[in-house]
Amino acid sequence: MFKLLHFLKPYKKQVILGPIFKLLEAIFELMIPTIMVVLIDRGIKYNDISCVLKIGGLMIIMAIAGVMSSFTCQYYASIVSQGFGTRLRNALFDKIGTFSHNEIDSFGTSSLINRITNDVNQLQVAVAMLIRLAIRVPFLCVGGVIMAMFLDIKLSTIMILTLPLFAFVLYLIMSKSIPLYKLVQKKLDALALVLRENLSGIRVIRAFARVEYEKERFKNSNEDFANTAIRVGKISSLMNPMTNILMNFSIIAILWFGGMRVNIGAMTQGQIIAYINYNTLVLSALIIVANLVVIFTKAFASASRVNEIFDTVPSITDNLCFENDIKVNKDDPVIEFKNVSFMYKDSKEYAIKNISFEIKRGQTVGIIGGTGSGKTTLINLIPRFYDTSEGKIMFNGIEVKNYMQTELRNKIGLVPQKAVLFSGTIAENIRWGLKEASYSEIRQAAKTAQASDFIEKLSKGYDTNISQGGVNFSGGQKQRLTIARALVRNPELLILDDSSSALDYVTDAALRKAVRNNKDNMIVIMVTQRVSTVKDADMIIVLDNGVMAGTGKHHELIKNNDIYKEICLSQLEKGGNEKNEKQDTAQVV
Repeated sequence: MFKLLHFLKPYKKQVILGPIFKLLEAIFELMIPTIMVVLIDRGIKYNDISCVLKIGGLMIIMAIAGVMSSFTCQYYASIVSQGFGTRLRNALFDKIGTFSHNEIDSFGTSSLINRITNDVNQLQVAVAMLIRLAIRVPFLCVGGVIMAMFLDIKLSTIMILTLPLFAFVLYLIMSKSIPLYKLVQKKLDALALVLRENLSGIRVIRAFARVEYEKERFKNSNEDFANTAIRVGKISSLMNPMTNILMNFSIIAILWFGGMRVNIGAMTQGQIIAYINYNTLVLSALIIVANLVVIFTKAFASASRVNEIFDTVPSITDNLCFENDIKVNKDDPVIEFKNVSFMYKDSKEYAIKNISFEIKRGQTVGIIGGTGSGKTTLINLIPRFYDTSEGKIMFNGIEVKNYMQTELRNKIGLVPQKAVLFSGTIAENIRWGLKEASYSEIRQAAKTAQASDFIEKLSKGYDTNISQGGVNFSGGQKQRLTIARALVRNPELLILDDSSSALDYVTDAALRKAVRNNKDNMIVIMVTQRVSTVKDADMIIVLDNGVMAGTGKHHELIKNNDIYKEICLSQLEKGGNEKNEKQDTAQVV
């Protein structure tokens, strides 16, 4: 947790002044019982109204001053804790933004969300309590004991004997409850995971008629969390009655032995009342200490989870000395894979192995292969979502590892397998590809992506709002919008990662024709399982279990490559799709 204290630097004034005002409140709180001695032993005992009014007025002034000091501390504590949380969340978000897919895969999306929300909230509470109570409580404990001993050293034996018993009770309760508090947090994470899966996958759950199963699953997780929380609640609930019993027994002992001291004239009635107040003050402060220990235990656990993010070194970093001054001839390859191999973290097998090929400017390249053959892995290496385990990838004569990540990715338009849209208008989503894109550029990109027809039929056209995740559009519409988003930046390299899988064959053919007619010198890489999508490509790369099984054009591979031929035949056997594709393509062309 101490590593995170530098986030408090902008709030030095509040961090210093907050505890000072709380200390002032504690001083007033400690002085009031002693002043009460004068009020009782002089004013009330001798019926001195003037003394009662003066001392009473002084006590009221001190109480008001204490309340004002407390309010000031609370104000500063809220500023510091909220500011600390805001800066910490921003720093965490920035740090997560530097992670490659490797680190994000390692942590998991749900875990990262919990760390940036729940864990930061725990730390905010700890910071607020640190300012409000970390100085006040020890001061009250020590000051209360000293003031009590100042009143009567012999009677203080009762308090000195009570404190170890009190501390032992607190230790027993805390030793049982603190591990359970950590377990409750884990159960809460598990419950949040089930809830997140249900909310994000509600359509799939209903489609497979698994609503009742998921209800039972949520119920079990919820009951598991509740049972653990009840268990820790039962243990924690013992704190107040047990500490109150000890406190009341100590008060009885003070009254009993204090009465004896009063009878022999060693103490006054006012001193007895003041002593009881100090005793209650000290023991109450110890209860707060116990609660602080629980809060700080949770905070330290959260701090370790947060620091785990900060301590993670991104596996992909920018080359700050990047200079894009290499002259590339138009006939030189723009993209070149040189014996590239890649293995996912914690995996024992290569996802792709020993891949080598060249792509020249203006070429259209198809990548085809069975499920799990490494197609998506291959294209994810170009924009450096992952770095190669072995070999090199060259882009315009420069190894991709030597590029600034932003510089490299600005040259690439990527359409991922899963169409991802963001809340906002259609125009705003397409402008993700090019922030300064004009409406004419947006319309042209949509037209090329075969999206303009359905967009212009909408009542608000390009200003139509997209719901979260694009749920108000079909799969094919979302894919076309993501293709338009990639096209609007007019990239050097356009990667279509199985991004037309939801399109019918006519629209797919029209899309390929439009891209071909508008691409100029742009390289197009199409990752697909449809032969019809890649058969007109300048080069087709066939992958099989992460190994390049062949390259060439459609007519060459259909004759010489058994794997490609098998893919073609499998698609012909599935209802004559190849024939339909040829007919649909002919209609468009």
